[in-house]
Amino acid sequence: MKTLNIAVIGAGMAGLTAAMALKEAGHGVTVFDKARGPGGRMSTRRQATAAGDLAFDHGTPAFTARDADFQAQVEAWILAGVVEPWRAGGEGLYVGVPGMNAPLKAMAAELDCRWSVAVTGLTQDQSGWGLAGAEGDGPFDAIILAIPAEQAAILLDRVETGLAERARASISTPCWSLMLAFDGPVETAGAVVAGQGGAAWAGRQTSKPGRSGPEAWVVQASPEWSSAQLELTPDEAAAMMLDQFQAAVGSALPGLVSAVAHRWRYALAGSTEGPAAVWVPELALGVCGDWLGGASVEGAWRSGLAVSELLSAS
Repeated sequence: MKTLNIAVIGAGMAGLTAAMALKEAGHGVTVFDKARGPGGRMSTRRQATAAGDLAFDHGTPAFTARDADFQAQVEAWILAGVVEPWRAGGEGLYVGVPGMNAPLKAMAAELDCRWSVAVTGLTQDQSGWGLAGAEGDGPFDAIILAIPAEQAAILLDRVETGLAERARASISTPCWSLMLAFDGPVETAGAVVAGQGGAAWAGRQTSKPGRSGPEAWVVQASPEWSSAQLELTPDEAAAMMLDQFQAAVGSALPGLVSAVAHRWRYALAGSTEGPAAVWVPELALGVCGDWLGGASVEGAWRSGLAVSELLSAS
């Protein structure tokens, strides 16, 4: 098998899974991401507050494992100490330990990753692929896009219009996420509160394994509310969501220490029909992500694995 020099754009679950599989197959792999570290929507936000340092899983709050192959992967992460069940959150839920991005950080530590690099365009000539925004690296024999569909469509426009159109057919829905810290416990019956609108779901962060410190919650708005209020400022969103969280709790909240809202513009991937990943051998171009494999952590993992298998089989 020929050894390839491969660029993977995107360091979420799909991209890092693909990168790990390709590295294990003997290829040279470089991962690029515009963020300062791995995670994508499985990120953990660390925040200094008057009550102490806190960590918030402000994107994906937890994940499930439905099929046997992903269950085996989760068991491997548990043995490695980077994932544990979140029993307080509900049956069959898992979280990264000590933060949601822990399994991704473990994968990234074994890879050549370029952080804070925004790839803004793709070029291809006889020498291979070039990346606008990462001119110091390359050329690459193959490229894999592991980013939200809307971002993939922009990069695909000039290189594979059919794939670009498929990406545009997948319309992601946004989510406002609110990170709250209090000076005392919120009086609830459990670790999760179900509401509506700006407080459709809320989870107590300190009920998750590996977390400690002051009372901390993440509140997430519904897709409908988030879409309607998409262009609010973070402060405006925080004020509205805090009011709706109190209504969902049904009692007075303890003293507020910190309230920070974050907008995920591409929170929940839209579904598209077709395979879990795409590989175009004549271009040496692959695409993966949860918009192809299914809108879940498991779907993203499956898509990343699929694109690596397609490349290896070509």
